[in-house]
Amino acid sequence: MSQTAEPNKIAEFEASLDELEQLVARMEGGDMSLDESLQSFERGIALFRSCQGVLDAAQLRVKLLRDPAAPEYILTKWGVGY
Repeated sequence: MSQTAEPNKIAEFEASLDELEQLVARMEGGDMSLDESLQSFERGIALFRSCQGVLDAAQLRVKLLRDPAAPEYILTKWGVGY
């Protein structure tokens, strides 16, 4: 990952997480219609998946930094495979 792409990913992650937290708070308020709730749930799932992807990539990066001698094991374990 390039040096300029990394801050963008971090900013996107933080914005997505913030939006997800706000969305959950609105949904927990119970003042949404069924249609609004479904749309919010759908958006929440998309935000969750986006955040999870960034976290998975960060975890993989840490694993590679901790054990650079065995990248094929780590990549295979994460489904990237060789």
